[in-house]
Amino acid sequence: MSNPSRHPYNDVVITTPVTVPYRRYSSESTIWWIGRALAALANGAGLGHRDIDGLSVGSFSTAPDSVIGLTQHFGVSPRFIDFLPFGGVAAIVALRRAARAVQMGDADIVACIGADTNAVDSFEESLKSFSRFSQDGVFPYGAGGPNTSFALIASNYMRKYGARREDFGKIAVAQRANALKNQNALFKTPLDLDTYMNARAISAPIHLFDCVMPCAGAEGFLVMREAAARAQGLPFARISATIERHNAFSEDAVQERGGWAADIGELYTMSGLEPAQIDVLETYDDYPFISMMQFEDLGFCKKGEGSDFVQQHDLTIEGSFPHNTSGGQLSAGQAGVAGGFLGLVEAVRQVTDQAGGTQVAKAQHAMAAGFGMINYDRGLASAAVILSGGA
Repeated sequence: MSNPSRHPYNDVVITTPVTVPYRRYSSESTIWWIGRALAALANGAGLGHRDIDGLSVGSFSTAPDSVIGLTQHFGVSPRFIDFLPFGGVAAIVALRRAARAVQMGDADIVACIGADTNAVDSFEESLKSFSRFSQDGVFPYGAGGPNTSFALIASNYMRKYGARREDFGKIAVAQRANALKNQNALFKTPLDLDTYMNARAISAPIHLFDCVMPCAGAEGFLVMREAAARAQGLPFARISATIERHNAFSEDAVQERGGWAADIGELYTMSGLEPAQIDVLETYDDYPFISMMQFEDLGFCKKGEGSDFVQQHDLTIEGSFPHNTSGGQLSAGQAGVAGGFLGLVEAVRQVTDQAGGTQVAKAQHAMAAGFGMINYDRGLASAAVILSGGA
């Protein structure tokens, strides 16, 4: 149910979106990637790194270092600190917590960073310790990775709502077209629907181009008061509304909706906007069908109408419904928890007119959504944010 007592994020803004360019594999540690992002944030804002008094890090691979330990590595002395190994929702959770910390005076400038490295064996090693479920119920049986779990969810979704692989393919093809305009995207060749449809099965109905490519990289942004952003001459976005929900709709035998559906009315009420006023949508796209689920649960169409919605819209940068304008994880790459930051960072760029080749004309309001922390039959975490361009 909605919460009428939610307080707005008055005078708190998000600024300085940064990407440390991705690599398929990296011999550098995750700490190196976090450090590069922190340096880019300080340089981009015209600050010394010691001016940053809040540090929020999302990662799966900082061990054995803690985020507190990183403060010594980086020479910072924050009075607000946060660690968020929360996958696809980490960026929005980081933003929510950092914004309230700044609003309450617990920090002045918070650096929010998502980063993970990717050595040749990183993905396998992460599966061994991702969750008790992955340790006991997946990895020992040779079903490495989330593909089999998402195949179960996708099969149920397709059977119940009539979604087709052709619909998922249209999402993937559009994102690849967008990625070709993003200099940081790892995929540099076009993708057509025939290639998508004829790709080898991974775990039916999941096929090759339904899957993200693990890589190394980092994303980040700063949270501060509007007055501080103006003093530094920084373009900024206002935080119009946010929601966060975990383990929603546990009564569903297999996941067919995310936690967004529980709170979407609150998101629009808090922002004062309607779905038709959103100029850009950045979904968490670990698989195309999860993006389609978000089209429904975020209010752009009704449940079960995702297929028609996809077929009725052009999802490219210049299209009628610009979606995952960076190319998303499907075409830019998934750098661990940085994948959960990718859409939010792109949303900041869009509403501050800093997106370069992926810029949507006259984008004023952008929505970014997060999803993840997969168990066998569902992703447990959901979040969303609406950003609006600053003056």
